[in-house]
Amino acid sequence: MARLTVRALESLKPKSASYKVTVDRDLYMRVAVDGIKTWLVRYVIAGRQIQVRLPRPYGSSGADGHMSLAQAVAENVRIQALAHDGIDFQFQRAELDEAAKLAMAQAETMNTPFRVLFNTWLTDGVSREDGNAELRRTFDKDILPTIGDLPVREVNDGHLLELLRKVGRERGRGRTAERMLSECRQMYGWAIKRQPWRSLLTHGSPAELVELKQVVLQGYEPGIRERTLSVDELRELRDIFAKTTQAYEESANRTVAVRPLQMESQLALWICLGAGCRIGELLKARWESVDLDNGVWFVPKKDTKTKVDWTVFLSPFALQQFKALHALTSKNPWCFPATQKEDTHVCIKSVSKQVGDRQVRFKDGKALKNRRQDNTLVLASGKNEEWTPHDLRRTASTMMQALGVHPDVIDRCQNHIIPGSKVRRHYLHHDYAAEKRAAWAMLGHRIETIFSFEQAAA
Repeated sequence: MARLTVRALESLKPKSASYKVTVDRDLYMRVAVDGIKTWLVRYVIAGRQIQVRLPRPYGSSGADGHMSLAQAVAENVRIQALAHDGIDFQFQRAELDEAAKLAMAQAETMNTPFRVLFNTWLTDGVSREDGNAELRRTFDKDILPTIGDLPVREVNDGHLLELLRKVGRERGRGRTAERMLSECRQMYGWAIKRQPWRSLLTHGSPAELVELKQVVLQGYEPGIRERTLSVDELRELRDIFAKTTQAYEESANRTVAVRPLQMESQLALWICLGAGCRIGELLKARWESVDLDNGVWFVPKKDTKTKVDWTVFLSPFALQQFKALHALTSKNPWCFPATQKEDTHVCIKSVSKQVGDRQVRFKDGKALKNRRQDNTLVLASGKNEEWTPHDLRRTASTMMQALGVHPDVIDRCQNHIIPGSKVRRHYLHHDYAAEKRAAWAMLGHRIETIFSFEQAAA
């Protein structure tokens, strides 16, 4: 039979019903009622006749997703040759489509952005007490705006080095840069053990190629803070609280007077010193867990960093602070109730932020909206650098050490994870209650000796 020409195909017009015409041997064209012309091919596999529609409709030029006459003839020849060898081109096409999809998926994976890795790690790889809020804030501020959209496989140690130097050197926040480097190493360490990240990190973790000394100022001492408050600084802090509170109370116009540190926050700081507790554990306390009659504060394990129940035997000094606090917040089940939300405690970072806001000389100079910006809590003219609520906990343990309290007892007073072998921890269950009670009493007496707090609190 003679093959139809392009002119003949162009002359085919739609009718009231679709119809089919023979174009070449085993090649047909179907003309639909809307005028669309599609290609049909008939072939035989294992004695079974099969008719299929080619994926692209007719178009004289074969452009824009169409198939010309020449292209259709060539495809028909290919299909018939495969059928002659017992191969159904539809299965071959499915395999090719699957391979194409796989290749596309692999290409997409190869270009997975860094922020996807971070978000996945945040969801599946890390669980901080604050719901990873601080991690999110840090990366959103200092890392993701610059490299968040870069493919994971393209992020290298140079990128991380540049970002961390801006924090550690340009802004002078060595501790923050150290923490960020540690978090990047933790994230990459998690990713390198899992697919698809392992395939993208063929050269290992770029964070491991960055050294802390490369991103901090010369002279920076890495590791745990060692800041403690001296006797003179404790007295100075007491006097600052007393003077600023008195000045505010005696002010003729309190709407314009400088507000002192909130009294609940002042008491929280003294409890941290007297009990040696973590500020976050204290701010989550409920009054039902504080026995003012017997001087005992119970901290359930869900509220502790070590996930171990903790009983604090309050010294007269620490008990006095709790009683003063009770006079302020006893109508609420929380010792430190939130003001903006019902039935919860204040943010566990609230006191730390209040203390930091009153030592702005040690900040990076960026003004924070609706926050205090002064230096009313700078101690010793700033020669010993900034102090934090956690430094009071360290001060308490150091004072216990100076009083001759055994380190094992100090660890238990601060609810540290007890060092030593698992066998020792498994078999040695003495609760050290008497020793801890004596240690806290000695600490409280020492604080009262340092500054006659009874008078200041009265």
